[in-house]
Amino acid sequence: MSGGSVAMRLKPPRERRAGTAAWAASWLRANLFDTWTNTLLTLLVVAAAALILPPLWRWGVAHATLSGTTRAACRGGGACWTFIRVRLPLFFYGHYPAAARWRVDLSFVLLAVFAAPVLRTRTRRRGLAVLLLVTLFPALAAVLLAGGVFGLMPVETNAWGGLMLDVVIAFVTVAGSLPLGVLLALGRRSHLPVVRALAIGFIELWRGVPLLTVLFMSAVMVPLFLPQGVSLDRLVRALVALILFNAAYMAEVVRGGLQGVPPGQQEAAFSLGLGWWRMQALVVLPQALRIAVPAIVNTVVDLFKDTTLVSIVGLADLLGVVSQALKDPAWLGFPTEGYVFAAAMFFVCCFAMSAYGRRIERQLAAGR
Repeated sequence: MSGGSVAMRLKPPRERRAGTAAWAASWLRANLFDTWTNTLLTLLVVAAAALILPPLWRWGVAHATLSGTTRAACRGGGACWTFIRVRLPLFFYGHYPAAARWRVDLSFVLLAVFAAPVLRTRTRRRGLAVLLLVTLFPALAAVLLAGGVFGLMPVETNAWGGLMLDVVIAFVTVAGSLPLGVLLALGRRSHLPVVRALAIGFIELWRGVPLLTVLFMSAVMVPLFLPQGVSLDRLVRALVALILFNAAYMAEVVRGGLQGVPPGQQEAAFSLGLGWWRMQALVVLPQALRIAVPAIVNTVVDLFKDTTLVSIVGLADLLGVVSQALKDPAWLGFPTEGYVFAAAMFFVCCFAMSAYGRRIERQLAAGR
């Protein structure tokens, strides 16, 4: 009887297929052909795809070359992915010594370990996990990457490069600029005139100067103000400049979130006997940061792309290493493959950050 009842409830195969086809047709009409303008746009997109995708497929896949180790292997008329495959370690590690690249890999493993409790939705004591991520992990990563202690071979920052350098710069800048931006946003809303004036002056000064100028000043002008015989690593100078520059933008993002918190929240916190700092930490800032999540993610994505500008101070990030590899006489003539690879890597990283940001937005909106 149970088998018969299940059989009675199931539709015949043709009806199920007909139902799926009807649903697909209904979806197409509702989403792509509901009006004459949408129909026209859909046809234009299909026509553009028909013109662009076939030659792109032939160049990038059908006629592409992946085998071999020299330029002579690229004779198929398509993309020479052999160039990317041979240079892949350079694109990821820069000129970091090959014998010490395990330290870079271990640093990324530690990043995943420390970041996992922060990224998980159900993590107890997430505040402690965040504190370890921005304090203990950078210390361990600095020891591994720089070396010079515990028997590790020292590696100068001049050898750092590739995608590894982009990740290092982005992580350090975000970890430094977000807390500073929060303090600046609170200072700009302070009732103390001196604190408010200093915060406004700092924010407007850094927002009014181009990033290229800031990096150039950090590389050329800062050493002139240091005492004689004192030098500061150019990567450290670039990181400080990026932290200060992005802190001004983070401050405005957080200030927008603070303005979205109803004033009654602060009044209720004061009525419960909370002090100003406890009120900000426990009541106001959690709500403000939830409101500001999309803008914060957008700022982080822009920051990750801006890491390519460190090439003007002599640091070779992914794009800089690709440009250097294209000047190699043994591989002249493949700029398209190099820049397509760099664009793909940046797209993957930025899309992953954007996707995680949307996930956080959905989780936070579910509790409203």
